Amino acid sequence: MVEAVAFAVASIIHGGHVFPSYGHRNAHIAEAVIAVALLGGVVITVVAPEQARRGGLLAQGFALLGTLVGLFTIAVGVGPRTVPDVIYHIAMVVLLVGGLRYARRAAALRPPPTT
Repeated sequence: MVEAVAFAVASIIHGGHVFPSYGHRNAHIAEAVIAVALLGGVVITVVAPEQARRGGLLAQGFALLGTLVGLFTIAVGVGPRTVPDVIYHIAMVVLLVGGLRYARRAAALRPPPTT
């Protein structure tokens, strides 16, 4: 949930709603899509706990891929290139990798089913 909120906030910022000078349409759209995907992962976890691992891996994997694309656009000069953008992307990569590691272990952490 923290990841979805972080991407939603970044989308709002890049939408120019908080700081007009930080507006960037492509980043705004990409971050909104990633936020929705992560929120979908949370919903899957709540609605179908037996699919929590798969939902977490898919949602966070998608978000990580999108974040790496964002870092690439920063590196080649296409996307926003501010210090806060770089710090945000690096922090999200660390957070998403941690989330992926946790989701990968989710099956091992779940108690065995009772019959």
